[in-house]
Amino acid sequence: MLTPLLEKLLILQDRDGKRLGIEAQLKATPAEVAAVEQKIASEKAAIETARLELRQLESKKKLIEADIGSAETKLNKYKTQQSLVKKNDEYQALGHEIETTEAAIGALEEQELQVMYQIDEAKKKFAAAEAVLKQNIAGHETRIRNLREREITLAVELKAAQAEVAVAREPVGEPTLRIYDRLATRHVHVCVPVKGNTCGGCHLKVSSEVESALRGKGDPGKLIMCDQCGRIVWRDIA
Repeated sequence: MLTPLLEKLLILQDRDGKRLGIEAQLKATPAEVAAVEQKIASEKAAIETARLELRQLESKKKLIEADIGSAETKLNKYKTQQSLVKKNDEYQALGHEIETTEAAIGALEEQELQVMYQIDEAKKKFAAAEAVLKQNIAGHETRIRNLREREITLAVELKAAQAEVAVAREPVGEPTLRIYDRLATRHVHVCVPVKGNTCGGCHLKVSSEVESALRGKGDPGKLIMCDQCGRIVWRDIA
């Protein structure tokens, strides 16, 4: 049977447990937000990477177009020169340059077609990826809003829990509170049951003296402590 003092301590422990749980959630919130923000940054980086790849292809296409333009200018120049020369060897030399330049233009135009195809494919992939990534980002942003809202709610709940702890501490005497507070710095559960001679905190067998005290053979107003871990104990006869 629980003593009145132990009943008060168990109420205090219950209130403290709720307070600690809320504090733990509040403490974890910034890290959770940071983790989601990192996911958003990764999604945005993926979008920028895909956009950069598309831009690089478009830049490559412009360079090829510039090369084609330069080659066509050179080709027109050779053709004009060929129409003006009188000597056969000069005419043939220019003809060779014309053939070489036309072949180069053909190769460049083939490259241009390949790049244009790559750009079309890249645009399709980018559009699809961007849609998915933006949807992911929207989900992450919603998660952050929910975390921020929960943080506000938890702050309110913490104040209420702290008030309940303060109320629960009032009926407990100062000497007992000092013992409780000292134990609470080391153990989550300060008050634990003993069942079958085993402490519910450290799971070790208590001494015969502790077992005797739990059976009511000592001062009923005195706290009984586990001689293994120092927790406050009571006899569980369930």
